[in-house]
Amino acid sequence: MERPDWAPPDVDMERPSAARMWDYLLGGAHNFAVDRRVAEHGIALKPDLPEVARQVRAFIHRAVAYLSGAGVDQFIDIGSGIPTRGSIHEKAPQARVVYVDHDPVAVAHGRAILRDNDRATAILGDLRDPAAILARPELRDLVDLDRPVGLLLVAVLHFVPDEDEPARIVATLRDALPAGSHLVVQHATLDEQPATVRQMVEHFNANSAQPMRWRTREEITGFFDGYTVVDPGVVHLSRWRPAAEDVVADPVRYAAYTAVGRKDMAG
Repeated sequence: MERPDWAPPDVDMERPSAARMWDYLLGGAHNFAVDRRVAEHGIALKPDLPEVARQVRAFIHRAVAYLSGAGVDQFIDIGSGIPTRGSIHEKAPQARVVYVDHDPVAVAHGRAILRDNDRATAILGDLRDPAAILARPELRDLVDLDRPVGLLLVAVLHFVPDEDEPARIVATLRDALPAGSHLVVQHATLDEQPATVRQMVEHFNANSAQPMRWRTREEITGFFDGYTVVDPGVVHLSRWRPAAEDVVADPVRYAAYTAVGRKDMAG
């Protein structure tokens, strides 16, 4: 298989990547045959997966607009994937943005996209080591952790198994941010889902180095401990302050919850 120009030489082209599969679902071109193969199997079981990806991107746009309206002008997006068209730096061009991913392909391409942008960057980092992410000089050069930050954990926490203590990871990040900061979460769920969706998750977990753990609404709500969850609360993906074009009759079919929380002043 010929290696494309944008792929770093040390990346295994035979192992699927969640970031590249996500790029494929969004109609991007930065993915390999193995990513497309696993993604297509998922689409066979859940035909609206590409629509789910588009709904997630629309949620990010709405959340970033909300945070910008609240005065937030710096963002950390962990598990960002490849920051292609419509990412945060385009929706909030005056903001400072740090994209973080553990996939070197996503980071390499992100840096290529952002090389002429002095307000945004992409860095390599693993959500399972949140302190290391926050300590990265490239992050500190752009983001002032003494000022409100918009922290996005979108389509990433369901890749953190229970044994890696996701609640501890999120708490480390939450506690490091000052008052006025916001936490944005989108997380897959098996609540109310049919057997075919469970089969899709099982197939993905059997064929990926990044198995998923889909959680309940109650478990996802726990990630906001100590923050005030803003209206409308922890809701189905398309129900978080939707634009008219994002409203759907059956939001349960997207198999995901979303929420935004705010860190208030102590006391």
